[in-house]
Amino acid sequence: MSEKILIVDDECEIADLVALYLENENFEVFKCYTAEEALKCIQEENLDLAILDVMLPGMNGFQICRKIRENYQYPVIMLTAKGEEVDKITGLTLGADDYITKPFLPLELVARVKAQLRRYKRYNAGPPQEEEGIIVHGGLILNIKSHECILNEKPLSLTPTEFSILCILCREKGKVVSAEELFHEIWGDEYFNKNNNTITVHIRHLREKMGDSFEDPKYIKTVWGCGYKIE
Repeated sequence: MSEKILIVDDECEIADLVALYLENENFEVFKCYTAEEALKCIQEENLDLAILDVMLPGMNGFQICRKIRENYQYPVIMLTAKGEEVDKITGLTLGADDYITKPFLPLELVARVKAQLRRYKRYNAGPPQEEEGIIVHGGLILNIKSHECILNEKPLSLTPTEFSILCILCREKGKVVSAEELFHEIWGDEYFNKNNNTITVHIRHLREKMGDSFEDPKYIKTVWGCGYKIE
C-alpha cells in the first residue's frame, strides 16, 4: 500500500510540482491549498507524512502543525522562506521533524520525505520480539514498537524525531554521539552542515519535556565540541 502524503501550499504551482514528483515515486498525494482543506484531510485520511508551507492565508503552517501534533505522530516537514531562521526554529519547537527552504529542488524534498518515512517506520515497527523493542534507562522507558516514552512513570508525548534521538542516545549509552552522526542516522542524507541547528533545537525541546536542566542535566548531557550522550 502506498504511503499517503499531504501537501499544503497556497502556491498551486509548487504544490502541483511536488505532487508530481512524489506521485512518480508511487506515493498517494493529497493537495490542499488552504488550511481548512488541510484540516479536513488530516481528519479524514490516515496520513503517513505532511508537508506544510509556513505562509498560508488564515491559519498558517505552524498552527496546522500544532493541530497535527495534538493527535498524530507522523513526520511533518515545513516549507520556509529563504533565510527565515526563526521560522525553522519555531517549526521544530512545535513538533515539525524537518524543514526545507524555498526555492528548493524537488528531488531534495523527495529525498527528505523518503528519509523521514524510513526513520519513522524503523523506530515504530520495532524488532520481531517485543522484549527486544524496549529500552530501559533508569526511570526512562522507551517502547519502540508502540512509540511510547515513559519517564518516572509519567508518559511523555514525543515527536518522531525526538523519539528517534532519544533511542539513538540510549542505544549508545555512555558514548558521545555528534550532532552530525545524529543527523545522518535520522535523516540518512548528506544535507548536514556545521551551521545546521536542527539537532540542537530538538535536544533543547527534549530536555524541556523531560524536565532536564541545561546546566545540570540528569539525562542528556552536552560534551562541548563533541556532541551529546546519556550516561
